[in-house]
Amino acid sequence: MMSLVIRALVEDDAHSLFFSLTDPGLVGRAILDPPLNTYETVARGGEYRPEWTWVALQDGRVVARAAFWGGPDDEAPRALEWFDFTDRTAAVELLRTIPHRADYELVLPPNWRADPAVRAAARARLDAAQEAGYHTPVERYHYLWTPECGLPERPGRLTFRPEPDDEAVLAMLRRVHEHSLDGHTSRSVARGGVALAAQEELDHLRWCASPRAWWRLAYTSDGEPVGFQAPVINQGMPVIGAIGVVPEHRGCGYGYDLLVEGTHQLVAEGAERIAASTDVGNSPMAAAFTRAGYPILHHRHRLTSP
Repeated sequence: MMSLVIRALVEDDAHSLFFSLTDPGLVGRAILDPPLNTYETVARGGEYRPEWTWVALQDGRVVARAAFWGGPDDEAPRALEWFDFTDRTAAVELLRTIPHRADYELVLPPNWRADPAVRAAARARLDAAQEAGYHTPVERYHYLWTPECGLPERPGRLTFRPEPDDEAVLAMLRRVHEHSLDGHTSRSVARGGVALAAQEELDHLRWCASPRAWWRLAYTSDGEPVGFQAPVINQGMPVIGAIGVVPEHRGCGYGYDLLVEGTHQLVAEGAERIAASTDVGNSPMAAAFTRAGYPILHHRHRLTSP
């Protein structure tokens, strides 16, 4: 490979260089609805920072690009959202060279395996990312509820209470993370036990731009703790942020009750679109979303950063 240069963008060339790479837009952020489907720097009204956006240039031409995203107050990126290339070798070298570390999330249409062109575009990115050191891919369903889906009726089996004490919330999170079917949670448990997984969940929920008072602990009519649910605002979007049931109450369909309560809370706060996601392998939660009328918008593959 001759004359390969890998560097971060600067404000003056960020827009022009980023879009100088020709890509058909079959997968990735390009398939999302506006404004999530475009790259724009913070200075131009977008959410991306030039110093977190990198390109590989071969003989002066962009052959690979990677853009990381983070919140306005974040000191490090939270996700690798754009990864596109025309030269796989350069793309792998790009990811290996970039100093930032954040999980890679690839957005795919629901039928991505059925279309040969889409499947090839997806596999190329996933394979290149794994060659660069990203690992443990998890495929997730991503849902989008709108009023046309209908507001599911509350089952009325549980009592929901706000809990101002973080220690009480952490205690519940430690319980719901035992033997979790969620891939991200399972990796956190493998690294540091349920205590680490619970703390990471709490930290993420606190990071979201929504009131902590929205979080709810759930109890049976006899006062037995059942689980936790937290509707949040994430990147300006109402989201079902967390749902979890303690082990002794699993198998009773309570995940549906928690989901419905979170949906009602967000609608009461004025939400007209609610996003949510769960691992493809988490069949109980996937069934709850289907029952509650949440249609699958697209799939997402998430790979852990090196």
